Amino acid sequence: MNTPGPNDLHDVVIVGAGAAGVGVSAALVHAGIENFVVLERHAVGASFAQWPAETRFITPSFPTNSVGMLDLNSPVIGASAAVTLEVEHPTGSQYAAFLEAIADFFDLPVEEGVDVLRIEPSGEEFVVETSEGPVRARHVIWAAGDFQYPRLNDFQGSELCLHTALLPNYAELDGDDFIVVGGYESGVDVASHLAERGKRVRLFDRGRPWACESSDPSVALSTFSLERTRRPSYAAHVRLFPDTEITAVARADSGFEVATDEGLLFHTRVPPLLAGGFRGSHPLVMNLFESREDGFPLLNEHDESTIVPGIYLCGPAVRHDNQIFCFIYKYRQRFAVVAKAIATSLGLPAEGLEMYRMWGMYLDDLSCCGQECAVC
Repeated sequence: MNTPGPNDLHDVVIVGAGAAGVGVSAALVHAGIENFVVLERHAVGASFAQWPAETRFITPSFPTNSVGMLDLNSPVIGASAAVTLEVEHPTGSQYAAFLEAIADFFDLPVEEGVDVLRIEPSGEEFVVETSEGPVRARHVIWAAGDFQYPRLNDFQGSELCLHTALLPNYAELDGDDFIVVGGYESGVDVASHLAERGKRVRLFDRGRPWACESSDPSVALSTFSLERTRRPSYAAHVRLFPDTEITAVARADSGFEVATDEGLLFHTRVPPLLAGGFRGSHPLVMNLFESREDGFPLLNEHDESTIVPGIYLCGPAVRHDNQIFCFIYKYRQRFAVVAKAIATSLGLPAEGLEMYRMWGMYLDDLSCCGQECAVC
């Protein structure tokens, strides 16, 4: 490890080496920015590597012969997870290897095993306090992502549940009768795998995402997940409880008791599986951002804080008006916006970012079609 010293002043410090951190780092390279460092708590792509072994990307990786991004899961121009991995729906560990290959190709200055503790503005600079000492920077990009921050405390007794994001695999789960709390992607994922093994599953959700008519996978189930809900094993073994909110879980003599908002009680011999998603990493830096009404950071047109100039947000927490950038193919469109803003502040022409415009990634106008779509 070659962690920057306290007297080194970097043009940019990037926090996180997942899809957002690696992708925006490549954009900085294209913008001509050389004096930057990427600080990663674990290793490149570690959040993906920690997925359950059976979990796969819901967005497909498929190479095309058109200009621009080769598939939906690539965070950089000119690369394809499908070509590199030769799979259409990568596992988390496969995708982590893909990110490592990108980092090696661009020779990105990633410092692994460095935990960022806090970020302090200091005049026209930032001091990034880390487990290895302070790091100084003119700009900071927060790209720490979501997957290392599962939602664990949504109701009383949730600590008795097993969060799906913390399971190494589903195959080793003991029992024949499972309760799954949460019916979005993670819930359908674990339910479908358990159903394939002949396990009984009761799936609870406060809404009914499997019936949502929106075409936006940010709010409705992906096609990949919907297809699995139509398998014979799913229909035979999974019982759905829509519009049912779980309010408490408690230990019982024979296992666990699960209570709903309508006062109904359900029993299971094994810990309920919590598939409530992720709270994200942005709460860790909300002192540097204004808050939107939905609790996400308020950003200017350059994805920069509106109250602390010089700190930017990249990744699934990016929001603009009603537009949600929570998939790689969405938030990657903002990398060049951030890179250009930083390059301009450093007096660089950022000519290498023109390829992002030509290939449909770099958009100055957030409302190109007036609605949320694959382009905006």
